[in-house]
Amino acid sequence: MPKYANDQPVGFQNTIERVAIVGAGGTIGTHIVSALLKAGKHTVTALSRKDSSNKLPEGVLVAPVDYNDEATLVAALQGQQFLIITMAPTAPRDTHSKLVQAAAKAGIPYVMPNWYGGDIDNIKLGEDTLLGPMGRANREEIERLGMQWITVCCGFWYDYSLAGGDSRFGFDLVKRSLTLYDDGNSKISTSTLAQVGRAVAKVLSLPVLPQDADDTSLTLSTFFNRSVYVKSFVVSQADMLASVKRVTGTTDADWTITRQDTKTRYEEGLAQVKSGNMAGFSKLLYSRVFYPDETRDLSTKVQNELLELPVESLDEATKAGIELDKELQLRTERMAA
Repeated sequence: MPKYANDQPVGFQNTIERVAIVGAGGTIGTHIVSALLKAGKHTVTALSRKDSSNKLPEGVLVAPVDYNDEATLVAALQGQQFLIITMAPTAPRDTHSKLVQAAAKAGIPYVMPNWYGGDIDNIKLGEDTLLGPMGRANREEIERLGMQWITVCCGFWYDYSLAGGDSRFGFDLVKRSLTLYDDGNSKISTSTLAQVGRAVAKVLSLPVLPQDADDTSLTLSTFFNRSVYVKSFVVSQADMLASVKRVTGTTDADWTITRQDTKTRYEEGLAQVKSGNMAGFSKLLYSRVFYPDETRDLSTKVQNELLELPVESLDEATKAGIELDKELQLRTERMAA
C-alpha cells in the first residue's frame, strides 16, 4: 500500500467510517462503543450471537452471526473498514482466529486484536502471565493474512481491577479486606475503562494516511502493527487504599489487611491453573505484575498527550470501581441462582 493518501487509487477513503466490533456489550466493549458514538464519526456495527440477550446502546447496528458458520461472519464484516475484537477469557480459543480469517475474506484492512493489557514488548512478562504467546500468535495471523493490526497497551483496567474481589488488586470491598502484595508499595501503570475507550475512538478518528510527504500530522498509519500506549495512573496498592478510604470515609481500623509474597502468590496461582483450576489465573496474573524488583510504569511510552486524552481523578475512578463492584456482586448472585 502506498504510504500517502494522494497516491491511492480513485475511491480510497482516508477516514475510518465503518467499524465492526465483537463484544460490544462486554466490559471494555461498552466503553469503546460509547466513545465511538460520542465521537460521531463512525457507523458502529456489533457482531452478536443470534441468541444474545445483551442490550446495546441506541445507534449501534446489530449483525447477527453464528461463530461456527464462517459465511455469517464474512457477511457481517463485508464493507467494514476496521474490526475491533473484545472477548472474555472464557471465549472458545479458536474464536479469535475465526474472526480474523473472516475479516480477511471480507476485505477488512485493519484489526484491533483482543489485547488490552500490558506492554507487548515485555516478552518475559507475557510468557509468565501465559498471555504473551497467544497475543503474539493473534497478531502474526493478522499480518500473515495481509491485514494490519493496532493493539492497546494500557496496563490493568483500574476500576475493573479494583472491583471483583481479592484475586485482582487484592481488595474485597464488601468485607473491607486487602491482601497486600509484599509491602504494597510497588507501582504499576493502570488505565480506566473509559480512558481506553477514549483512546480507541481518538485513534480511529485520525486520517488513515498522511496526504503527502509534507504532511507530518498524526495518522492511523502511525500505529500500524504497533501498540497505542495509554495510562490513567501510576499507583501502588497503598495509593489505592488511600483513595478507597477517602471515597468511603473509612480508616485503617475499618480494614483487615494481610500481606503475601508476590512470588509465592504467583506460584500458587500457576499451580492452580496447571491443575485445571482457572480460578488461579487472576491470582498469577496480578501478582506477577506486582513483582517488586521490576518496573511496570509505562510513562515513558504512553501517548496520552499525543491523543489529547484527559487527566483523570484517582478518587473518581475509585468511585467507579466501587460502583462496578456492586454490579459484579449482583451478577454473581444471578449466576449462582
